Amino acid sequence: MFAQLAPSPSPSPANVSHFVHRRTFRQCTYAVSASLPTANSSRPPPIQANIIVGGKDLNLDVTRKDDSIGFKLEANEDEIDWMNLESDIRLWTRALRPVQWYPGHIMKTEKELREQLKLMDVVIEVRDARIPLSTTHPKMDAWLGNRKRILVLNREDMISNDDRNDWARYFAKQGIKVIFTNGKLGMGAMKLGRLAKSLAGDVNGKRREKGLLPRSVRAGIIGYPNVGKSSLINRLLKRKICAAAPRPGVTREMKWVKLGKDLDLLDSPGMLPMRIDDQAAAIKLAICDDIGEKAYDFTDVAGILVQMLARIPEVGAKALYNRYKIQLEGNCGKKFVKTLGLNLFGGDSHQAAFRILTDFRKGKFGYVSLERPPL
Repeated sequence: MFAQLAPSPSPSPANVSHFVHRRTFRQCTYAVSASLPTANSSRPPPIQANIIVGGKDLNLDVTRKDDSIGFKLEANEDEIDWMNLESDIRLWTRALRPVQWYPGHIMKTEKELREQLKLMDVVIEVRDARIPLSTTHPKMDAWLGNRKRILVLNREDMISNDDRNDWARYFAKQGIKVIFTNGKLGMGAMKLGRLAKSLAGDVNGKRREKGLLPRSVRAGIIGYPNVGKSSLINRLLKRKICAAAPRPGVTREMKWVKLGKDLDLLDSPGMLPMRIDDQAAAIKLAICDDIGEKAYDFTDVAGILVQMLARIPEVGAKALYNRYKIQLEGNCGKKFVKTLGLNLFGGDSHQAAFRILTDFRKGKFGYVSLERPPL
Protein backbone atom coordinates (compact mmCIF):
# COMPACT_ATOMS: atom_id res chain seq x y z
CA MET A 1 0.00 0.00 0.00
CA PHE A 2 1.28 3.45 -0.84
CA ALA A 3 -0.38 6.69 0.11
CA GLN A 4 0.69 10.23 -0.80
CA LEU A 5 -0.66 12.84 1.60
CA ALA A 6 -0.22 16.55 1.00
CA PRO A 7 -1.99 18.76 3.52
CA SER A 8 -0.39 21.90 2.16
CA PRO A 9 2.18 22.92 -0.44
CA SER A 10 5.76 22.30 0.54
CA PRO A 11 7.73 25.50 1.13
CA SER A 12 10.33 26.54 -1.37
CA PRO A 13 13.79 25.04 -0.80
CA ALA A 14 15.15 28.23 0.75
CA ASN A 15 17.95 28.34 3.26
CA VAL A 16 16.20 27.11 6.36
CA SER A 17 19.20 26.65 8.64
CA HIS A 18 18.07 29.16 11.27
CA PHE A 19 14.92 27.29 12.32
CA VAL A 20 14.96 23.57 12.74
CA HIS A 21 13.40 22.58 16.02
CA ARG A 22 10.13 22.32 17.81
CA ARG A 23 6.88 21.77 18.51
CA THR A 24 3.90 21.52 16.19
CA PHE A 25 3.21 19.33 13.17
CA ARG A 26 2.04 21.79 10.53
CA GLN A 27 2.76 22.39 6.88
CA CYS A 28 4.54 19.47 5.29
CA THR A 29 4.34 16.89 2.56
CA TYR A 30 4.81 13.32 3.63
CA ALA A 31 4.76 9.94 1.99
CA VAL A 32 3.86 6.74 3.82
CA SER A 33 4.49 3.22 2.65
CA ALA A 34 3.36 0.10 4.45
CA SER A 35 2.42 -3.50 3.84
CA LEU A 36 -0.88 -5.01 4.76
CA PRO A 37 -0.78 -7.63 7.52
CA THR A 38 -0.25 -11.18 6.34
CA ALA A 39 -2.07 -14.26 7.47
CA ASN A 40 0.89 -15.29 9.61
CA SER A 41 1.25 -11.96 11.37
CA SER A 42 -0.85 -10.84 14.29
CA ARG A 43 0.33 -7.22 14.13
CA PRO A 44 0.85 -4.97 11.13
CA PRO A 45 4.48 -4.37 10.17
CA PRO A 46 6.18 -1.10 11.10
CA ILE A 47 5.63 1.86 8.82
CA GLN A 48 8.45 3.73 7.11
CA ALA A 49 7.73 7.39 6.43
CA ASN A 50 9.70 10.11 4.77
CA ILE A 51 8.79 13.68 5.75
CA ILE A 52 9.77 16.10 3.02
CA VAL A 53 10.02 19.77 3.89
CA GLY A 54 11.51 22.44 1.68
CA GLY A 55 12.76 19.76 -0.68
CA LYS A 56 14.60 17.92 2.10
CA ASP A 57 13.90 14.34 3.13
CA LEU A 58 13.99 14.36 6.94
CA ASN A 59 13.80 10.56 7.28
CA LEU A 60 11.74 10.77 10.44
CA ASP A 61 10.84 7.72 12.50
CA VAL A 62 7.17 6.89 12.29
CA THR A 63 5.34 4.16 14.24
CA ARG A 64 1.81 2.83 14.16
CA LYS A 65 -0.37 4.21 16.92
CA ASP A 66 -2.85 1.32 16.82
CA ASP A 67 -3.43 -1.95 14.99
CA SER A 68 -6.21 -0.82 12.68
CA ILE A 69 -5.79 0.04 9.05
CA GLY A 70 -7.00 3.57 9.82
CA PHE A 71 -3.81 4.35 11.70
CA LYS A 72 -2.35 7.51 13.14
CA LEU A 73 1.21 8.67 12.60
CA GLU A 74 3.59 9.49 15.39
CA ALA A 75 6.67 11.33 14.15
CA ASN A 76 9.47 13.43 15.48
CA GLU A 77 7.52 16.59 14.72
CA ASP A 78 9.97 19.10 16.19
CA GLU A 79 11.86 19.90 12.99
CA ILE A 80 8.95 20.79 10.75
CA ASP A 81 7.24 23.86 12.11
CA TRP A 82 10.38 25.96 12.51
CA MET A 83 11.68 25.08 9.07
CA ASN A 84 8.42 26.26 7.54
CA LEU A 85 8.44 29.41 9.63
CA GLU A 86 11.93 30.35 8.49
CA SER A 87 10.90 29.78 4.88
CA ASP A 88 7.85 31.99 5.41
CA ILE A 89 9.92 34.77 6.99
CA ARG A 90 12.04 34.88 3.86
CA LEU A 91 8.88 35.12 1.77
CA TRP A 92 7.40 37.86 3.97
CA THR A 93 10.53 40.03 3.78
CA ARG A 94 10.79 40.05 -0.02
CA ALA A 95 8.31 42.91 -0.42
CA LEU A 96 9.72 44.99 2.44
CA ARG A 97 12.35 47.71 2.47
CA PRO A 98 15.72 45.96 3.01
CA VAL A 99 17.14 46.24 6.51
CA GLN A 100 20.64 47.72 6.17
CA TRP A 101 22.75 49.62 8.69
CA TYR A 102 26.45 50.34 8.35
CA PRO A 103 27.59 53.44 10.28
CA GLY A 104 30.88 54.94 9.13
CA HIS A 105 32.76 53.98 12.28
CA ILE A 106 32.26 50.26 11.63
CA MET A 107 34.48 50.24 8.53
CA LYS A 108 37.29 51.89 10.48
CA THR A 109 36.76 49.54 13.42
CA GLU A 110 36.88 46.44 11.22
CA LYS A 111 40.36 47.36 10.00
CA GLU A 112 41.54 48.08 13.55
CA LEU A 113 40.02 44.86 14.86
CA ARG A 114 41.91 42.72 12.37
CA GLU A 115 45.14 44.26 13.67
CA GLN A 116 44.18 43.85 17.32
CA LEU A 117 43.26 40.21 16.78
CA LYS A 118 46.93 39.46 16.19
CA LEU A 119 47.60 40.43 19.82
CA MET A 120 44.79 38.38 21.38
CA ASP A 121 45.30 35.10 23.19
CA VAL A 122 41.59 34.29 23.32
CA VAL A 123 38.53 35.80 21.63
CA ILE A 124 35.18 36.13 23.40
CA GLU A 125 32.34 36.33 20.88
CA VAL A 126 29.08 37.65 22.34
CA ARG A 127 25.75 36.82 20.70
CA ASP A 128 22.10 37.41 21.51
CA ALA A 129 20.72 34.19 23.06
CA ARG A 130 17.36 34.78 21.33
CA ILE A 131 18.97 34.70 17.86
CA PRO A 132 22.43 33.07 18.14
CA LEU A 133 22.71 32.30 14.44
CA SER A 134 21.69 35.75 13.23
CA THR A 135 24.15 37.55 15.54
CA THR A 136 27.39 36.09 14.26
CA HIS A 137 29.39 37.94 11.60
CA PRO A 138 29.80 35.98 8.34
CA LYS A 139 33.54 36.73 8.41
CA MET A 140 34.02 35.69 12.05
CA ASP A 141 35.64 32.31 11.37
CA ALA A 142 38.02 33.83 8.82
CA TRP A 143 39.03 36.57 11.28
CA LEU A 144 39.66 34.23 14.19
CA GLY A 145 41.44 31.43 12.38
CA ASN A 146 42.81 28.98 14.96
CA ARG A 147 42.60 31.35 17.92
CA LYS A 148 40.93 30.06 21.05
CA ARG A 149 37.32 31.16 21.22
CA ILE A 150 34.68 31.41 23.92
CA LEU A 151 31.09 31.85 22.80
CA VAL A 152 28.87 33.90 25.11
CA LEU A 153 25.09 33.79 24.67
CA ASN A 154 23.94 36.90 26.49
CA ARG A 155 20.39 37.65 27.69
CA GLU A 156 19.88 34.13 28.95
CA ASP A 157 17.00 35.48 31.03
CA MET A 158 15.03 36.03 27.81
CA ILE A 159 14.93 32.39 26.65
CA SER A 160 13.48 29.25 28.22
CA ASN A 161 15.46 26.52 29.96
CA ASP A 162 14.59 24.17 27.10
CA ASP A 163 16.06 26.58 24.56
CA ARG A 164 19.18 27.04 26.68
CA ASN A 165 19.70 23.29 26.93
CA ASP A 166 19.16 22.83 23.20
CA TRP A 167 21.77 25.45 22.32
CA ALA A 168 24.23 24.10 24.91
CA ARG A 169 24.03 20.63 23.34
CA TYR A 170 24.31 22.04 19.83
CA PHE A 171 27.52 23.99 20.49
CA ALA A 172 28.99 21.22 22.68
CA LYS A 173 28.77 18.86 19.69
CA GLN A 174 30.86 21.37 17.73
CA GLY A 175 33.46 21.55 20.48
CA ILE A 176 32.73 25.24 21.18
CA LYS A 177 33.00 26.54 24.72
CA VAL A 178 29.71 28.33 25.47
CA ILE A 179 28.66 30.36 28.49
CA PHE A 180 25.21 31.81 29.10
CA THR A 181 25.19 35.24 30.70
CA ASN A 182 22.92 38.03 31.82
CA GLY A 183 24.96 41.19 31.36
CA LYS A 184 22.53 43.35 33.34
CA LEU A 185 22.58 41.17 36.45
CA GLY A 186 26.10 39.79 36.05
CA MET A 187 25.14 36.12 35.88
CA GLY A 188 27.93 34.10 34.26
CA ALA A 189 30.42 36.98 34.23
CA MET A 190 32.89 35.55 36.74
CA LYS A 191 32.77 32.13 35.12
CA LEU A 192 33.65 33.80 31.83
CA GLY A 193 36.69 35.50 33.38
CA ARG A 194 37.95 32.23 34.83
CA LEU A 195 37.46 30.38 31.54
CA ALA A 196 39.31 33.06 29.55
CA LYS A 197 42.30 32.79 31.91
CA SER A 198 42.31 28.99 31.82
CA LEU A 199 42.14 28.77 28.01
CA ALA A 200 45.08 31.15 27.64
CA GLY A 201 46.97 29.75 30.65
CA ASP A 202 49.80 28.35 28.54
CA VAL A 203 50.77 31.79 27.23
CA ASN A 204 53.18 32.59 30.04
CA GLY A 205 54.50 29.03 30.12
CA LYS A 206 55.72 29.48 26.55
CA ARG A 207 57.11 32.91 27.41
CA ARG A 208 59.14 31.47 30.30
CA GLU A 209 60.57 28.83 27.99
CA LYS A 210 61.79 31.68 25.79
CA GLY A 211 63.23 33.58 28.74
CA LEU A 212 60.55 36.28 28.60
CA LEU A 213 58.73 37.83 31.55
CA PRO A 214 55.08 36.87 32.13
CA ARG A 215 52.33 39.21 30.95
CA SER A 216 48.57 39.54 31.24
CA VAL A 217 46.33 37.32 29.15
CA ARG A 218 44.71 39.35 26.35
CA ALA A 219 41.06 38.67 25.58
CA GLY A 220 39.05 40.52 22.96
CA ILE A 221 35.27 40.84 23.32
CA ILE A 222 33.61 41.15 19.95
CA GLY A 223 30.12 40.80 18.47
CA TYR A 224 27.17 42.56 16.85
CA PRO A 225 25.87 45.91 18.15
CA ASN A 226 23.82 45.93 21.35
CA VAL A 227 24.38 42.27 22.26
CA GLY A 228 25.76 43.32 25.66
CA LYS A 229 29.55 43.43 25.24
CA SER A 230 30.18 46.60 27.29
CA SER A 231 27.70 45.60 30.01
CA LEU A 232 29.51 42.28 30.33
CA ILE A 233 32.88 44.01 30.78
CA ASN A 234 31.42 46.35 33.39
CA ARG A 235 30.11 43.34 35.30
CA LEU A 236 33.48 41.63 35.12
CA LEU A 237 35.18 44.78 36.44
CA LYS A 238 32.40 45.40 39.00
CA ARG A 239 32.34 49.06 37.99
CA LYS A 240 31.24 51.08 34.98
CA ILE A 241 34.28 51.55 32.78
CA CYS A 242 32.72 51.10 29.34
CA ALA A 243 29.79 53.14 28.10
CA ALA A 244 26.70 50.96 27.87
CA ALA A 245 23.11 51.67 26.90
CA PRO A 246 20.18 49.59 25.58
CA ARG A 247 20.63 50.72 21.98
CA PRO A 248 23.05 49.85 19.15
CA GLY A 249 26.11 51.95 18.33
CA VAL A 250 27.02 53.31 21.81
CA THR A 251 30.59 51.94 21.75
CA ARG A 252 32.39 53.60 18.83
CA GLU A 253 36.07 53.09 19.69
CA MET A 254 38.18 50.17 20.92
CA LYS A 255 39.25 50.27 24.53
CA TRP A 256 41.60 48.02 26.54
CA VAL A 257 40.80 47.60 30.23
CA LYS A 258 42.53 45.53 32.94
CA LEU A 259 40.79 42.88 35.01
CA GLY A 260 43.11 42.30 37.94
CA LYS A 261 46.78 41.63 37.29
CA ASP A 262 46.48 38.84 34.78
CA LEU A 263 43.70 39.64 32.31
CA ASP A 264 43.35 42.47 29.78
CA LEU A 265 40.01 42.92 28.00
CA LEU A 266 39.34 44.70 24.71
CA ASP A 267 35.91 46.29 24.34
CA SER A 268 35.10 46.83 20.68
CA PRO A 269 32.25 48.50 18.75
CA GLY A 270 29.58 46.26 17.32
CA MET A 271 30.54 44.74 13.98
CA LEU A 272 28.07 44.30 11.12
CA PRO A 273 28.66 43.21 7.52
CA MET A 274 28.61 46.07 5.03
CA ARG A 275 25.60 44.44 3.37
CA ILE A 276 23.21 42.03 5.09
CA ASP A 277 22.19 39.58 2.39
CA ASP A 278 20.09 37.41 4.69
CA GLN A 279 17.03 39.59 5.24
CA ALA A 280 15.34 37.01 7.46
CA ALA A 281 18.30 37.41 9.84
CA ALA A 282 18.17 41.21 9.42
CA ILE A 283 14.50 41.29 10.47
CA LYS A 284 15.37 39.35 13.61
CA LEU A 285 18.17 41.81 14.38
CA ALA A 286 15.62 44.62 14.15
CA ILE A 287 13.09 42.77 16.32
CA CYS A 288 15.70 42.17 19.03
CA ASP A 289 17.06 45.76 18.83
CA ASP A 290 20.48 44.57 17.63
CA ILE A 291 20.63 47.05 14.76
CA GLY A 292 20.07 50.81 14.54
CA GLU A 293 16.49 52.08 14.32
CA LYS A 294 17.24 54.02 11.14
CA ALA A 295 17.80 50.73 9.36
CA TYR A 296 14.18 49.60 9.27
CA ASP A 297 10.52 50.52 9.13
CA PHE A 298 8.91 49.94 12.53
CA THR A 299 5.52 48.95 11.12
CA ASP A 300 7.04 46.38 8.76
CA VAL A 301 9.16 44.80 11.48
CA ALA A 302 6.37 44.74 14.06
CA GLY A 303 4.06 43.15 11.49
CA ILE A 304 6.55 40.34 10.87
CA LEU A 305 6.98 39.89 14.63
CA VAL A 306 3.21 39.52 15.10
CA GLN A 307 3.09 36.83 12.39
CA MET A 308 6.05 35.03 13.97
CA LEU A 309 4.60 35.11 17.48
CA ALA A 310 1.30 33.76 16.20
CA ARG A 311 3.15 30.74 14.81
CA ILE A 312 5.35 30.06 17.85
CA PRO A 313 3.57 27.53 20.09
CA GLU A 314 4.78 29.16 23.31
CA VAL A 315 2.97 32.38 22.35
CA GLY A 316 0.30 32.01 19.66
CA ALA A 317 -2.49 34.30 18.50
CA LYS A 318 -4.28 33.88 21.83
CA ALA A 319 -1.47 35.64 23.70
CA LEU A 320 -1.61 38.52 21.21
CA TYR A 321 -5.36 38.84 21.75
CA ASN A 322 -5.04 38.67 25.54
CA ARG A 323 -2.55 41.53 25.51
CA TYR A 324 -4.06 43.83 22.88
CA LYS A 325 -7.71 42.66 22.59
CA ILE A 326 -7.34 42.42 18.82
CA GLN A 327 -7.94 39.34 16.68
CA LEU A 328 -5.23 38.44 14.18
CA GLU A 329 -7.17 38.19 10.91
CA GLY A 330 -5.72 36.22 8.04
CA ASN A 331 -2.32 36.08 9.74
CA CYS A 332 -1.74 39.66 8.54
CA GLY A 333 0.60 41.29 11.04
CA LYS A 334 0.61 44.70 9.39
CA LYS A 335 -3.18 44.90 9.59
CA PHE A 336 -2.91 43.95 13.28
CA VAL A 337 -0.45 46.82 13.86
CA LYS A 338 -2.70 49.32 12.07
CA THR A 339 -5.73 48.21 14.09
CA LEU A 340 -3.76 48.63 17.32
CA GLY A 341 -2.78 52.11 16.15
CA LEU A 342 -6.43 53.02 15.59
CA ASN A 343 -7.53 51.60 18.95
CA LEU A 344 -4.81 53.03 21.20
CA PHE A 345 -2.78 55.69 19.40
CA GLY A 346 -5.19 57.76 17.33
CA GLY A 347 -4.27 56.01 14.11
CA ASP A 348 -0.49 56.21 14.66
CA SER A 349 0.82 52.88 13.36
CA HIS A 350 4.40 53.81 14.21
CA GLN A 351 3.55 54.13 17.90
CA ALA A 352 1.62 50.87 17.79
CA ALA A 353 4.58 49.11 16.18
CA PHE A 354 6.92 50.58 18.78
CA ARG A 355 4.66 49.27 21.56
CA ILE A 356 4.65 45.72 20.15
CA LEU A 357 8.42 45.66 19.67
CA THR A 358 9.02 47.09 23.14
CA ASP A 359 6.70 44.51 24.69
CA PHE A 360 8.65 41.71 23.04
CA ARG A 361 12.02 43.16 24.04
CA LYS A 362 10.86 43.46 27.66
CA GLY A 363 9.67 39.87 27.75
CA LYS A 364 5.94 40.59 27.92
CA PHE A 365 5.28 37.48 25.82
CA GLY A 366 7.39 35.27 28.06
CA TYR A 367 10.66 33.52 27.33
CA VAL A 368 10.70 33.46 23.54
CA SER A 369 13.59 32.38 21.34
CA LEU A 370 13.30 33.25 17.66
CA GLU A 371 15.75 30.58 16.48
CA ARG A 372 16.38 26.91 17.11
CA PRO A 373 19.57 24.88 16.63
CA PRO A 374 20.07 23.39 13.17
CA LEU A 375 20.06 19.62 12.83
